[in-house]
Amino acid sequence: MPKWIKTTLKVLGGILALILLLFIAATLYITFNKQKVLTLITQTVNKSIDGKLVIGELDPTFFSAFPNVAVSLKNVSLKDNQWPKHKHTLLQAGDVEVAVNALSLIAGNVNIQKISINNASIDFFTDSTGYSNTAVFKKGKPKPDADKNKDSDEGAAAIIKRIDLNKVAFSLNNQKANKLFSFYVNSLKGKVDYPSSGWKAKINLDTKVKSLAFNTKRGSFLKDKQLRGPFDIQYTEKDGVITVAPNKLNIGEDPFIIGAKFETAKDPVKFTINIKVDELLWQHAANVLAPNIATKLNMFSISKPLEVTTSLVGDFGGGGDPAINVRCKVSNTTLKTPGGVMENCSFNGMFTNGYEKGKELGDENSAIGLYNFTGNYKGMPFTMDTTTIVNLIKPIASGAFRSKFDVAKLNNVFEGDPLKFNKGVADLNLHYKADIVDYQLNKPVFRGAINIKNADMTYVPRGLNLKNSSLSLYFTDNDLLFKNIQLQSGRSIVKMDGRVKNFLNLYYKDPEKMVLTWYVRSPQLYLGEFLGFLNKKSYVRKMPKKRTNNGNLAEQLNDVFEKASAELHMLVEKVYYKKFLATDAIASAELTDNGVTINSISLKHAGGSLNISGRVQQDGPANSFDIKTKVNHVNISTFFYAFDNFGLSSLTSKNLTGFLSSNASVKGRITNDGSLVPRSVFGTLSFDLKNGALKSFDPIKSVGKFAFPFRDLDNITFPQLNGTFDLRGEKINIRPMQISSSVLNVDMAGVYSLGTGTNIAIDVPLRNPKDDYKITDPEERRKKRMKGIVLHLLAADGDDGKVKIKLNRNRKKDKDKDDEKDKKKEEEAK
Repeated sequence: MPKWIKTTLKVLGGILALILLLFIAATLYITFNKQKVLTLITQTVNKSIDGKLVIGELDPTFFSAFPNVAVSLKNVSLKDNQWPKHKHTLLQAGDVEVAVNALSLIAGNVNIQKISINNASIDFFTDSTGYSNTAVFKKGKPKPDADKNKDSDEGAAAIIKRIDLNKVAFSLNNQKANKLFSFYVNSLKGKVDYPSSGWKAKINLDTKVKSLAFNTKRGSFLKDKQLRGPFDIQYTEKDGVITVAPNKLNIGEDPFIIGAKFETAKDPVKFTINIKVDELLWQHAANVLAPNIATKLNMFSISKPLEVTTSLVGDFGGGGDPAINVRCKVSNTTLKTPGGVMENCSFNGMFTNGYEKGKELGDENSAIGLYNFTGNYKGMPFTMDTTTIVNLIKPIASGAFRSKFDVAKLNNVFEGDPLKFNKGVADLNLHYKADIVDYQLNKPVFRGAINIKNADMTYVPRGLNLKNSSLSLYFTDNDLLFKNIQLQSGRSIVKMDGRVKNFLNLYYKDPEKMVLTWYVRSPQLYLGEFLGFLNKKSYVRKMPKKRTNNGNLAEQLNDVFEKASAELHMLVEKVYYKKFLATDAIASAELTDNGVTINSISLKHAGGSLNISGRVQQDGPANSFDIKTKVNHVNISTFFYAFDNFGLSSLTSKNLTGFLSSNASVKGRITNDGSLVPRSVFGTLSFDLKNGALKSFDPIKSVGKFAFPFRDLDNITFPQLNGTFDLRGEKINIRPMQISSSVLNVDMAGVYSLGTGTNIAIDVPLRNPKDDYKITDPEERRKKRMKGIVLHLLAADGDDGKVKIKLNRNRKKDKDKDDEKDKKKEEEAK
C-alpha cells in the first residue's frame, strides 16, 4: 500500500475517532447535565419569542440516529402571552424527536434529517379581532434590510428531510374569517427533497376530518370522514405556489382524484382544489358537502352512482364561502323526489354558488342546473332540455318540459279523481317558472301548449262521459286559452273555444274568482247528456295518501273545477231534451259551483220562439229553479207535448190545438234526471191562445152532456182565449176568465187542484153562441154573451175524492155582491 494512502486513512480514522469522542462527550455531558441544558435551551428560546416554551424532559438519543445528532423532548408546550385570555395552546406535544445531520452543523447549516411528533395537538387560533396565537413568533423589531442581507449571507435556512406525525390533533381556527380546519392525524409520513426551484414532498396520510369549514356559518365539508392516501406536493420558490398533483385519495369508502394549488405569495393565501370521482352514490356525495347543501340534497335520492367533478376556489382570509362548482352525469337511474318517483332518468347536472358574477358567493347566489334531462313519471316519458333552480334560500325553478303519452297514464296521477281517462294521446310542450316550497314546485307559471286528441274521459264529480274528444290549451303570460276543443258525449257534438283571464294568479289564490269564458258551437246537443252540470256533486273526494302543504295536483284541479265560474255563449243548431226539439238556439249563461244562471236563451220551437232567463240552484237530489219565459206563437199541442203537459194529467197535448203566446215567472224544483218534482211549481202564468180548439176535454164534456146534449163538445173552437193562472204547488188558481167558444160561453174562476181541494165556479149561459162571431160590435157582443138562462155550476171534490159538477147555489148571492161592489167602484170613480 502506498505511503500516502496509509497517511490518508490515518487522518480519516483520527477525524472519525474525534467525532465519536465528541458524540460520547456530548452524550455524557447532556446525560449528566439535563436540567442545565434544558434550562439553557428554554431561556434562549423564550428570549426570542413573545410567549413561553416549556419542555418537561430532554433525553439524548444520539446513537439511535447515528451519524445524525438526535434528541428527544418530552411534554413540550408553547403558549403566547395572551394565552390566559383565549386558552388556546399553540403546541402541546407528548414526544418530539429531532435528528440533525452532524456534518451540516459543522458546515454552519441546519439540516434536519427527521422530525417526529407524537401524541400532540397543534392549534393555530385567531380571535374575532384578528389576533393570532402565532404572534408568539413575532417578538422584537424587524431588522434593517442590510442586517437581513447580512444574516442571509451568513447561513442558509434550515431544511427538513423527513416528517413523522402520529396521533396529532391539528386545528386552524380563525374566528374573524369564520373558518375552522380541524384534523386528527393518525399517521403522516413524509419525505422532502430540495431542488434548486424550491422543494418536493411525498406524503402518505391517514387522518380524520373533524372540520373543514370554509365558513363556519354554513358548516363543514367532509365532516367526520376518514382520509387515506398519498400526496405529491411541490413548492416553487419563484412564485410561491404549492402544487398538489392529482392523486387518488380515499374519502370514507369512495376513491377521489384530488389535486390542489395554494398561492402562498398572496395575502390572504389563495387556493384551488379540484376533485374528480368516476362513481359516487348520491348519498355519499351529499355527506361530504356542507350541511346547508347536504340537507337539501338529502331530500332526493338517485339509485345509480354519478360521475362527478368539483372545484373549490377561495382564500384563507375574510369570512366568505369559496367558489364551488360541481358537474355530474348519470344515466338510466331512478330519481326519488318529494314530489314523486321518476324512472329511467338520465341527465347532466351542475351546481354553483356563484350563479351571478359579481355577487357574493352563498346560498342566495347558488344555482342547480339539469340539462338534457329525460325520464319517465308514472308511465309518462318526458324531456327537459334545461332546468335551473336559483337561490337556495328562496329557490325558483325554471325550465322547459316536453312529453307525449297515452292520456290513460294520467290516471296514475289523478287516481280517477276528478278526471278519469280511457284513451287518447296527450302532447305537452311547456316552459315553466315556479317557487319551491318544501322541495316541491309551488304555484308554477306556464307558457306553452297542451294538446289532447281522440280522448275518452269521464268528469267524475258530475258523471259526465266524453268520447272521441280533443282539446288544445295555450298558456300565455297571464291567460289560459282553449282552442279547437271538440267534445262528444253520446249523440252530442260540441265545439268550443275559451279563455280564462289572469289564470295562474287566480288558480292558486282565488279559484272561486276565476271565470272561464266559453264560446260553444254545436250541430246537435242532447241536454239530457249534460244534466250532471245541473246536479250537486254526489261523490266524496278521495283523500290523498299523503297530504302536503300545497296539496296534490288532483286536489288543486278539483278545487278549481268546483269553485270556478263559467260564462257560456252558445250557438246550437238543434237542441234535444226528452220530447223537446228546438232549432237555432242562442244562449248566454253562467255556471258556478252551486248552480246555473241563465242570462238569456232564445230558440225556435213548434213554429214559434221561446225566450228564457233565470237560475237553477243545486240543492242535492232535487234542484230549485227560478225561471222567466216568454213564448211567442208556438203550436200549443207540440208545446204541451214537448214539456210533458207541464205536469197536468187532465189537460194534455191531445186536447189542444192553436197557437200560444205566453209569459211565465215560475219557481220550482227539478230532479237530477231533469223531471219536474210534482206539486213544486209556484208562480204566475199568463197566456193568449189564437185559433185554438179544445178537443175531448173531459171536464167540459161532463158538464155539457147534460146541458148541451146536441152541441159538438168534442171540438170546441176559440178565436181567442187568454187568461192568468197562479201556480201554488198542487193548486192552480184560475183568475176570472171568460171563454168564448163555438159551443158555449163560460165564465170561470177558482182553484184547480192536482190533489184535493178543487173548487171552480163556472157560469154557463144556455144560449147557443154559435153565431156570435157574426156580431161585429164588441160591446153588443159582450152584452149578449150572458143573456138568457145562466147555469151557475161548481166543480168541486166529491165524497169519493173525484171532482164532481153540481149547481152552485151560492153563486147568485156572490154575483149580487160582486155587482154591488162593481157599481160602488164606478160611483167612486165618477
